[in-house]
Amino acid sequence: MQTTGLLAQEAIDTALAALRRFRGLCDILRVRKIWAIATAACRDARNGADFIAQAERICRTKISILSGKREAHLTALGIVSGIHKPDGIVGDLGGGSLELVNVHGARVHAGVTLPLGGLALQDIAGRSLRKAEKFVEEAFKKLDMLHDGEGRTFYAVGGTWRALARLHMWQTGYPFHVMHNYRISARDALEFSRLVHRVDTETLSKIEVINAARRPLLAYAALVLEHLIRTIKPKDVVISVLGVREGLLYELLKKREQERDPLISACAELNVLRSRSPRHGEELIAWTDAFMASSGLDETAEERRLRHAACLLADIGWRAHPDYRGEQSMNIIAHGAFTAIDHPGRAYLALAVYFRHAGLTEEDLSPRLRELATPRILDRARVLGAAMRVAYILTAGQDGVLLKTPMQVKRGKLTLKLPGVYGKLTSDRLSTRLRQLARLVGREAVYEA
Repeated sequence: MQTTGLLAQEAIDTALAALRRFRGLCDILRVRKIWAIATAACRDARNGADFIAQAERICRTKISILSGKREAHLTALGIVSGIHKPDGIVGDLGGGSLELVNVHGARVHAGVTLPLGGLALQDIAGRSLRKAEKFVEEAFKKLDMLHDGEGRTFYAVGGTWRALARLHMWQTGYPFHVMHNYRISARDALEFSRLVHRVDTETLSKIEVINAARRPLLAYAALVLEHLIRTIKPKDVVISVLGVREGLLYELLKKREQERDPLISACAELNVLRSRSPRHGEELIAWTDAFMASSGLDETAEERRLRHAACLLADIGWRAHPDYRGEQSMNIIAHGAFTAIDHPGRAYLALAVYFRHAGLTEEDLSPRLRELATPRILDRARVLGAAMRVAYILTAGQDGVLLKTPMQVKRGKLTLKLPGVYGKLTSDRLSTRLRQLARLVGREAVYEA
């Protein structure tokens, strides 16, 4: 399109066929409202308006053609919706353009758009990487905003950058293949990008894991990423699967919904869907809050947040066979469609719930998941798992009991209070689990009436 100014007819036909299918699905599902947006190619092509007119007739709705700044803003909102407290530069590499925007928490600054999408760059440079590199260098010289990213994070959005990250995952033997929030140090990302755009893509190790249609664009995506890293000097690169589409959906939410923690919300929904008593999971949060506050163990705000999420997920595996509840819960959590959590955080949630079901040993623990956990993550997951084991043997997974039976460290001892009728809940198994937890926090276990 960059050389002819036109959308290719083959691409138009493919897009319209896809839209007919989507419209058909919407009719079958009785969808009442459709939001449709178009980005750089439709914005810039001479035949873009004609294509949009055909698409609108098929979709039976108005299609909004986003400006470059609007596209950058929605991309940033996509990051806000799915990354916990983001801080850095967001870059969305599409086929036609590259959008860049500075984001800090929920604050999104004005963005810019550049004609550096993979297909556009390939077209402009006549498939010459050397010419493409000069074009990228010139484009970045004019951008002062890139200097605001030093020491922060670069958030990479877009299918070709995800393909690049997938290749990096497989080449490095990374133990976890969830793409969202995949983190690469800036140094590693720079070296890998340099490698990819300087050699024949087809000769790269593990190239078979990348869709053949994406491979010709990998070198251009790597070229852009290399120069962004050199210019921005970020601390690391984080891959996001969320972008313009999710940003639009996020923008449509009411403010109070935007302010909700997406991880806690997702865990709360799973708690309602799969736990015996959803209220028990909520009570477990308050019960472990009191325990942690008295335990002498330091806990960051992020660790507290993850502990709350784990409490909501603690019983989602109860319908499985008892011998496999730990393994099944661990797999559901590790590979679940959660956002606003990084990979070590996923490991913590999965390990805590695994320990709650399977016991506190690592004998049958997935070595791949174990690789993601630091010693601190493993220790805290084991402590929470041990606390959960006390809670569930005490309550049989039913709500209303934990609120009356607090567990706290008092006068140097781990004390479980069982007043009145709750004293009948004592058992050898409860005592054993209480002692296990006490050993982990270096205390003696006692009951209190």
